[in-house]
Amino acid sequence: MGSAVTRRSFLRAVGIAGGAGVLFETMGALGLAPTAADAAGRPFVPPSRADFALSGRKAPKVVILGGGIAGLATAYELGKAGYDCRILEAKNRPGGRNWTVRGGTVERELGGYEQRATFAPGLYLNAGPARIAQFMLTLDYCRELGVAIEPFVNQNADAYVYYQNAGPMSDVRTTDRAVKADTYGYISELLAKATTQGALDAELSADDKDRLMAFLEDFGALTRTGGEWRYTGTDRRGYSVLPDAADHPGTVLGPPPSLHNVLASQLGRNLSFELGWDQAMMMFQPIGGMDRIPYALADRIGGHRIEYQAEVLEVTDQPDAVHVRYRDAKGRQRMAQGDYCVATLPAYLMARVPNNLGAAVKAALEYPTRVHVGKLGLEYRRRWWEEDDRIYGGITNTDLDISQIWYPSHGYHGKGGVLLGYYTQGPGTDAFDRMSPADRIKHALAQGVKIHGPKYAKEVVSAFAVAWDRIPHIETGWVAWPSWTSGQYDLLNQPHGRVYFAGEWLTRFMGWQAGAFLSARYVVSEIHQRALATPR
Repeated sequence: MGSAVTRRSFLRAVGIAGGAGVLFETMGALGLAPTAADAAGRPFVPPSRADFALSGRKAPKVVILGGGIAGLATAYELGKAGYDCRILEAKNRPGGRNWTVRGGTVERELGGYEQRATFAPGLYLNAGPARIAQFMLTLDYCRELGVAIEPFVNQNADAYVYYQNAGPMSDVRTTDRAVKADTYGYISELLAKATTQGALDAELSADDKDRLMAFLEDFGALTRTGGEWRYTGTDRRGYSVLPDAADHPGTVLGPPPSLHNVLASQLGRNLSFELGWDQAMMMFQPIGGMDRIPYALADRIGGHRIEYQAEVLEVTDQPDAVHVRYRDAKGRQRMAQGDYCVATLPAYLMARVPNNLGAAVKAALEYPTRVHVGKLGLEYRRRWWEEDDRIYGGITNTDLDISQIWYPSHGYHGKGGVLLGYYTQGPGTDAFDRMSPADRIKHALAQGVKIHGPKYAKEVVSAFAVAWDRIPHIETGWVAWPSWTSGQYDLLNQPHGRVYFAGEWLTRFMGWQAGAFLSARYVVSEIHQRALATPR
């Protein structure tokens, strides 16, 4: 078995003697095909052409419904083994919710409103995913596909915090830096008092108390006053007048608000955001827009394998094939046929497609709840957030309808840029969804003025407001599972006849591209294992 010819001859003999099942098991033992243990968590090994060549068989045909990340990744990985993949995508572009709005982008909403983006060349809005954590599989695909990346500033101490309903500190603009210093400082002061007054003696040894006090002094920037540890504010809060040359040390911002005001205003309500395992710095983004990823996948797959403006009308599973009826770009009804079908449409959309997969599958597809999401891109000719406010990337948090303002993490010191004027998700998004795009923009600008002043509205050049619930063939940002254990999630992660489902909604990475890649890999392994074990 030292040569490829000898190995191939051996495998053919095994196939003749024992059938496809025995052949597949033998290939798995030799490391030439995935085994059941692979599906249980071993590193993903892409299918290869040798898997079929060694058995003298032809790779199957696969019809893929949806050209989002899950559909593209499925075709890309199966294509490595020579599968004849065909993607049916209802929109006129690849990517699905991975959508980068640029100058010239046109979108007509389900309610009839149409927008045309007029952003200057090189400027864009990542209307869907906009950031990638370091541990995510998405970065591996960027490397493999040659998609260059750059840092995404997910947290910036100089961005603002502005709460309109914040008790004694309502309508007060402050910096994330000051909020963090005051919150951590006062919490450290309270814990220091509890420690020195013996409240923690049952929990801490004398040495532990000393170690804890040393930590709190540093973490909270505490000073000892009158025998007590106190937080009084330091330059961690920032400066009202920056230090200068010679004898100008600057003026530290202060004094800090009282402990009562900090707690009553809940100023620290967003500080835990940066501790989230999927949000912690550093984060990254593709240079030039997030859609570099789907376009790179589409290029590797080949344009002849993707049919755009192809709307799926019906899916019929048969014992030996899957038939997919669809409407093409010219309105004609067509039929696509494959040995297998991978449906990557969002669950609620797939539930509307007539099929013969059974009532349980339909009910499972209808089970996840939709999460409303909206984004707004605001173009400015002048990067005033850098020039005037010294903010380079990052996010301002608010309790206004706009929720957040994002400052671009690219194009620094350029002539213009696009801010994210709002990023809403959940029930609060309804306020914008019900409006026309023009009214969404007007409402968002009025709220942004409260934080940044008149220039926020006066200097805007153009805007593009995305209400994902109203985007045809998508209709929401992502979904949520009311329960992971009630059976629907597991049911849709299984094949139904020759039909498989894939998408980030079938992983624990809800709303992340990494989930779409993981789901695609899972289905690819399942189909490949089945194809190699199926007599032909």
